[in-house]
Amino acid sequence: MFSNRNSLEAHAKGFWDYHSFITASALFQPYGFGTTYINWNFMGTKEIAAFLAHVGIKTSCGHKVATKEQLDWSLCCNKEMNSNSDYRDEHYKNAYPCALGVAYYGRWMKPIKEHQPSAHDVFTGYWTPTKNDTLAKRLSGFGATMNVLYGDLVCGKGDNESVNNIISHYLSYLDLMGVGREGARPHDVLSCAKQVVFNPSSSSSP
Repeated sequence: MFSNRNSLEAHAKGFWDYHSFITASALFQPYGFGTTYINWNFMGTKEIAAFLAHVGIKTSCGHKVATKEQLDWSLCCNKEMNSNSDYRDEHYKNAYPCALGVAYYGRWMKPIKEHQPSAHDVFTGYWTPTKNDTLAKRLSGFGATMNVLYGDLVCGKGDNESVNNIISHYLSYLDLMGVGREGARPHDVLSCAKQVVFNPSSSSSP
């Protein structure tokens, strides 16, 4: 996994290593990262696959589709590539701008925006959709993680390449980690293509 992360062509050669990942993830294990059971079903391996899917596709120097070459080139970079957003909260960007030379990136265990669940909670099932969430097709699962992390950059646009590429990474990591893509949930839960976004850029969600 990530076999090219330390190749000569990698932009972040020497940055990523297994020990550092284990050390960092251990800090969040008390909060449920990679250790969650829901209704006696172990969600840990699936959650790590989901987390790596988002990290992998955003730090890859390879193709967008999750071919073996693309997966091998994940973690080629140590920051998100080709981002069209600095993920600042539009409501606070003037009062609390990013520090000069510093960018903000999405996170997994904590909510990105106020009154919004975390990617961890929507994936593992700790988050319970309200009636309005259900009407907006926001259901607990992998698709909702895209909604939390990217919002209307990729979600609520119908089937599109960005959404399908992220899903393909998740399914491939499930295969690599021995869970198998058959362990993924139905497509309407895997995708955010038809979900109303939690925090749209210009209009209010249900």
